[in-house]
Amino acid sequence: MAPSGEALTRLLAEVGWQPEQFARRLNECAGRHGRTERLHLKTPYKWRKGDVPRAPWPSLTSALLSEVLQRTVGIDELGWPSDGFEAVPASAGLDLPWSSGGALRAGEVVNEPEGMTHRRMFLTLLGSALTSPAHEWLIAQPPQNIASTAGRPVSGDVVDHLDAVTASLRRMDDHLGSGQTLGLVRKHLSTVVEVLRERSYTDSVGRRLHGTAGELLRLAGWLSFDDGHHTQAQRFWIAGLYQANAAGDRGLGANILGFMSCQAKDLGQLRQAVTLAETARASYPATSPKVETILDLRAAEAYANNRSVTDTRRALDNAFDRFTDSRPEHGDPDWSYWINEAQAHAQAGYCFVKLEDWPRARDHLRAALRLQSNEYTREGALRNALLATTYVQQEHPELDKALALGDQAVQTLTGQVTSTRCIKHVRNLVGALAPYRRTPTVRRFCQDARDLIAS
Repeated sequence: MAPSGEALTRLLAEVGWQPEQFARRLNECAGRHGRTERLHLKTPYKWRKGDVPRAPWPSLTSALLSEVLQRTVGIDELGWPSDGFEAVPASAGLDLPWSSGGALRAGEVVNEPEGMTHRRMFLTLLGSALTSPAHEWLIAQPPQNIASTAGRPVSGDVVDHLDAVTASLRRMDDHLGSGQTLGLVRKHLSTVVEVLRERSYTDSVGRRLHGTAGELLRLAGWLSFDDGHHTQAQRFWIAGLYQANAAGDRGLGANILGFMSCQAKDLGQLRQAVTLAETARASYPATSPKVETILDLRAAEAYANNRSVTDTRRALDNAFDRFTDSRPEHGDPDWSYWINEAQAHAQAGYCFVKLEDWPRARDHLRAALRLQSNEYTREGALRNALLATTYVQQEHPELDKALALGDQAVQTLTGQVTSTRCIKHVRNLVGALAPYRRTPTVRRFCQDARDLIAS
């Protein structure tokens, strides 16, 4: 056995993985870092015998094993030559001044064409690196004056038109999903960044433009996260925080932190998820009941994943109380349109699923499905998959109800919208049904879901 094979064999034994498990984790790692390449499950057997993997697998192997073992595992330790990739954190290129110029540069950096960064391996931020951008944004001072004298002037009417396109893209995502919307968001972001760079504007118009760019970066991060590209999402969101600071918009920044918290829990960074959610709540000046509701629900999700029952219920109670708050002095931002009673019940249902409180989860998810206006959306698919799971996991499973809901989720995700995040919940449902695989209807559903899950 060649030295490289010996090193890999030793490291796999250290983490307790068989080659097939290793291949699956590598494929997940590739997707998380924005790579499209995928590995055959048997290929690591060849590496153990001494074959040298092609790029980008040496860098991905180094990144994955370093993450799992909590120490640096270099390519040289594996006995492999460099594959030409430069492994850098997701925050690379985003250590910028908290100024209008820094915000503009952040928007340019993260929206560069793929070819510009093809040989760089961006690594997902974990641990304290995940919360560091939030703390920097929290203490940053908004720039005093961001007026520009370059080029032809831009009026507030132009920003109105740009914001109308942004609003349309947000709603397009609801019905088409992440895979078909991100390209359009990036093109629109390029337009806004170009206006910021090449046109002249007053301070107030400039802040509005940065706010528009920040919301597009928030949306681009969400679409990337929903599609399973965690590193790309982090880059968009960090750049969005720069825009929020330049715009002087604490609500936008807090909303971005809420999405970062949502991602952190999916990455298994549960303490960091709570930190991000609470930073979002603490930083927001409480001028919109809808925004407060969103931030309370993000906190509830973080606490539910942390199995903190009391904190989860307190955050949910706060969120539902907001619906009776009709203070007239401040309006709600357009990006908060999606939060309504149906969505609040859906997120509460998710929280109780995580707490394994199946009756409460079912009550909230049923309410969400009853209140929603269109079941053939990503959120409808997610609610059906979660509700189906409660029927499987309860003390006396009701498989027929679970399968009917599961069929609806699969149908929506196959023919209506794309969402890697929602497919993960269908995969969880299939796993929960594993003890009942001998039942013909269960076997049929698992077969129907197989192609969706494989995608």
